[in-house]
Amino acid sequence: MTFTIKSIRFGEDYKPSESTRITTNFANLARGDRRQQNLRNALQMIDNRCNSLAQWDNPDGNRYGIELDIISVELEIGQDGNAFPAIEVLGTTILDRKTGARIDGIVGNNFSSYVRDYDFSVRLPEHNKGRAGISIPDDFGDLHGKLFKSFVYSDTYKEHFRKMPVICLSVSHNKTYRRTTNQHPALGTEYQTDETSLTDLYFGKMGLQVRYFMPPNGVAPLAFYFFGDLLDDYTNLELIGTISTMETFQKIYRPEIYNANSAAGACYRPSLQHQDHSLTRIVYDRDERSQLAVEQGKFTEDHFIKPYRAVLDEWSARYAA
Repeated sequence: MTFTIKSIRFGEDYKPSESTRITTNFANLARGDRRQQNLRNALQMIDNRCNSLAQWDNPDGNRYGIELDIISVELEIGQDGNAFPAIEVLGTTILDRKTGARIDGIVGNNFSSYVRDYDFSVRLPEHNKGRAGISIPDDFGDLHGKLFKSFVYSDTYKEHFRKMPVICLSVSHNKTYRRTTNQHPALGTEYQTDETSLTDLYFGKMGLQVRYFMPPNGVAPLAFYFFGDLLDDYTNLELIGTISTMETFQKIYRPEIYNANSAAGACYRPSLQHQDHSLTRIVYDRDERSQLAVEQGKFTEDHFIKPYRAVLDEWSARYAA
């Protein structure tokens, strides 16, 4: 298997490519009549949040800016010349306007995968069709996890990125989180839960562990999926770049949780039915996004899973991270 990396700047003039999953956070903003205004407003929100977190030597609150690049990873199996759009993530760069320095941030942040769409929107519903309850196939997420680890440990990844990825997602709305006394200057207050979500299990097969932190002046914890040591492997500024980007996306897509008018308490259970929240001025169709996930899952089945099933099964059986 061969991985190829391409990147494109995510700015107010961004237009999604034909291979980009249109349910992806950044791609969804770049659609419709208000696309440029959506993008401009979102990018300004990211910069504002970055400066509110990076307060040191920043008296005017405008020292830093965040540059975002969409990292697209294509996978070619064998030598037939056909490449499948395997993964898309975001890479952050922090611009220090005082010194003119451009500081590499974290790669990962948002995570987009056609194979994940197939697993959750096609395979899982088919597995549970006609069943009284909901169950998970024993090998659910195995192929996707091995593909992801194969990429992260590849020479291609190491040639482009200095550090391992961190993926930042919304917390689960059917779990309870409890505040701890652990505090971090950038990540904020740590929360913990005794429950394991399907997302946690799925990302676990990708080799990722999870911790939950509510950033300073935030209203809900974020889920950080990572390799190694989240607190020691990254600088405060690197973490701030990720927080600023992903908290902004969540305020747009999960306003009931991340743009609530009151902050999470000591015992917190997120809810998408929470009415006491504010909306951003950015247009987004959450129902359309769910419908498109099914279409993209079927696309993956037809163009990747079925044509290469025998090869994928053989490779998966032999793969060792």
